[in-house]
Amino acid sequence: MMYSEITKNTISLLEEGLLDDYQLSDYAKKIGYSKFHLLRIFKEETGLTISEYIRKRRLAIAAMYLLYSDESILQIALELQYQSQEAFTRSFKELYKMPPGKYRKLMRSLQNLGEDNNMGESTIKGWILSGSQPYNYEMKADGKVFHTGSKSGLLCSKTAVGEDQFATMMQSFSSDRWKGKRIKLTCFLKTENVQKCGMWCRIDNHSGDVIQFDNMENRAISGTNDWNLYSIVLDIPEESFSIHFGILLTGAGKVWVDDFKFNEVDLSVPSTNILNQDDQLPLEPINLGFDEV
Repeated sequence: MMYSEITKNTISLLEEGLLDDYQLSDYAKKIGYSKFHLLRIFKEETGLTISEYIRKRRLAIAAMYLLYSDESILQIALELQYQSQEAFTRSFKELYKMPPGKYRKLMRSLQNLGEDNNMGESTIKGWILSGSQPYNYEMKADGKVFHTGSKSGLLCSKTAVGEDQFATMMQSFSSDRWKGKRIKLTCFLKTENVQKCGMWCRIDNHSGDVIQFDNMENRAISGTNDWNLYSIVLDIPEESFSIHFGILLTGAGKVWVDDFKFNEVDLSVPSTNILNQDDQLPLEPINLGFDEV
């Protein structure tokens, strides 16, 4: 719907003073309406109260600061008019489903996936080699090791690499055919002396924001393992724009991948989206006498 001039003017003023400590009466006075009339019109047209709008926009700015600056979480909280880091963390977690520190770590780890300045040479049609130091890794089709068909994809380190270095073989495509659906991505993986690896999938909106994500961090593969089937289940919201997926190898080792498949599943299949998973705490304290080891 088209916003009225009142709402447009209100949004303009809100955007100009997002980091200022204005009161509702200040906005009403500038626009020339009573605060009760202003509240009613704004809520009817946007679906949000003015306070909710300010909170969501400030948290969006916080997300940007977390990703692109090195300011401490306390500094960010105070800049955004929060009285304490604890209050900011509660508000941020309510909207983004994870605390700000975890968001910063996760989103920064995603930044390099698919960035042009971190691309290695592609040797498999449709696939991209990317990561933190892709030149220390190799991606190729392997005709000697495969699960079905005649070849598999191989991602491996080709020199000594640190435990914090990683590479991915990946693809990106439009989400148009999958919008409004829940998808299950499966593939077969075989590993040799890997520090850590797994399949990953990411759903972005048109602005490039990550709205669904799973990298098997909570069930990562390590060591040497024969072929096994792995899966990721994510929702593709209507506001989605692109789907990105692949294999992530952290540190040294070799991982073979074969037979990727995308299938629609119903809501009875649980999502593995880690962005919506709250940190799980035990219901009660345990081992208070230190008797268990």
